[in-house]
Amino acid sequence: MDNEPTEPRNIVLKLRDGALKRISELYASYDALQYPIVFPYGTDGYTIHLVARTATGKDGQKLTQLQYYSYHIVVREGNHIRQMRRLFQQFLVDVYSKIEAERLGFIRREQKTLLADNYGNLRDILMASDGDPRNVGQRVVLPATYTGGPRWMHERQSDAMAYVRCMGRPDFFITMTTNPKWVEVQQNLLPGQEAHDRPDIIVRVFRQKHKKLMELLKKRAFGTMRAFLYTIEYQKRGLPHAHILIWVTPEDKVKPEKIDMVISAEIPDKEQDPELHMMVMAHMIHGPCGNLNQNSPCMKDRKCSKDFPKPFLQSTEQGNDSYPKYRRLKPEDGGYTGEIKMRQQGKRVVQVVTNQWVVPYNPFLLRQFNCHINVEICSSIKSIKYITMYVTKGTDQTVFELQ
Repeated sequence: MDNEPTEPRNIVLKLRDGALKRISELYASYDALQYPIVFPYGTDGYTIHLVARTATGKDGQKLTQLQYYSYHIVVREGNHIRQMRRLFQQFLVDVYSKIEAERLGFIRREQKTLLADNYGNLRDILMASDGDPRNVGQRVVLPATYTGGPRWMHERQSDAMAYVRCMGRPDFFITMTTNPKWVEVQQNLLPGQEAHDRPDIIVRVFRQKHKKLMELLKKRAFGTMRAFLYTIEYQKRGLPHAHILIWVTPEDKVKPEKIDMVISAEIPDKEQDPELHMMVMAHMIHGPCGNLNQNSPCMKDRKCSKDFPKPFLQSTEQGNDSYPKYRRLKPEDGGYTGEIKMRQQGKRVVQVVTNQWVVPYNPFLLRQFNCHINVEICSSIKSIKYITMYVTKGTDQTVFELQ
């Protein structure tokens, strides 16, 4: 497998007599040695010899690592692992790496069963090396079913391009981001816990919310949906969010004069609709950045990478980049303002913002999900590339040096 380590993890124990011993991550006592707080009694962890026990009495089937650790982190009374905060997150990452290492090890050992020798790229290498097998290293070919592999990524990219060839450009681009203050998340936290202490709860709640959103879209929220495409990624702070493209029937396409009935980029009146006003101020305000906050993450070369603040407009116009320029009224022309709290020079201040800072949204969906849910009219092929970029670019990597 290209650009991946082929050696097992270098786990070394220092014995009481001073001697060193190298062990595998599948060693029965690895979990107890690595996490003595989680396993205070030195209980053996996972080994490849564990056998599953079922309620029906059908024993004898090998227990996988995924099944074993899923049992240990499941929500039940007396399970103290979920109360370990950052150690719990480290434990999850360690477990995930062990599971993936076992899967990759199986693929590496079963290359003949997976018919890897029949792939054309291996024959190309043999031809490039004058047909001498001694000049070729051991190449491991990942099957298309392995999530994140090169062939898996190529299939996802090809599927997305097939949508465009068959149905043309998409009609709506929707972005849905997790709200850690969702009631479903807060109600399931243990005393003293914050949302970031329980990534398992966050992803489960987000999954249910995302399924509900897709059900609403299929039930003609924006018309009869012909097809949809989405990808889910994670922010650096761990919150998942989804990018969704949908295609609707030609008769349901939004005409320019009706865009304002579907999408708004303005702050609602606080007196007439206080609930929607609160949600817009909490979830749909960008920044502020620029002169108000040069340290905002969106700032690149002292300029907002998202082109905020947007210009005021009396009516919605079709933009040059296939995205409309939505109506944003000035305060003196009837537009409303709102207040947000932000930090400036180490102090907490209240900043008044106008419609220039509003991210386009659909009022119905914003009420339904109470989170950042950006909805835009889309007719550009760039949106397909934007979505598939996240699932085909590979994992994030960094280069560092220790001295």
